[in-house]
Amino acid sequence: MKVIHLMRHAKSSWQDSGLSDHDRELNERGCRDAPRMGRALGELLQPQPVQCSSAVRAQQTLEGLCQGWPAMALQQHAVDDALYTFDFQDLLTWIQSFQSDSDECFLLGHNPGLTDLCNQLVGRPALDNLPTAGYLQLDLPVSAWSDVTDGIATLTEWQFPRDLS
Repeated sequence: MKVIHLMRHAKSSWQDSGLSDHDRELNERGCRDAPRMGRALGELLQPQPVQCSSAVRAQQTLEGLCQGWPAMALQQHAVDDALYTFDFQDLLTWIQSFQSDSDECFLLGHNPGLTDLCNQLVGRPALDNLPTAGYLQLDLPVSAWSDVTDGIATLTEWQFPRDLS
């Protein structure tokens, strides 16, 4: 059994029109939601390495996640340019080539790729839109990352900032 954890970056700012999409930072709400989600996920999951998009807003989300979940900050996280994508097929290809002995993979990235990946792996429209700072857990009945394919996953957990008290 493999488990994929998907998290969308927190709410980003569009205030500086001179910044490239890759360089956009979190806005006030994003800076607030990332640590809140860290606290919530810390009650749900064991700390683990995060595979993070190279976009500034994704890296800032990871920093906020670790602020709210100090045990997560002790993990060896990785920033990967290949995860700066909005296409589920790119994400699926990345997962299928993931080189790890771990049965879990935590991806922090972007929409619509994450929503589309969830729906593709579940094999039906399980989610309309993964909100900013939203989290999903998918369980996959495979023994190797290379065996991850369409329609085999079960969406077993989700946490969204709007649902936190």
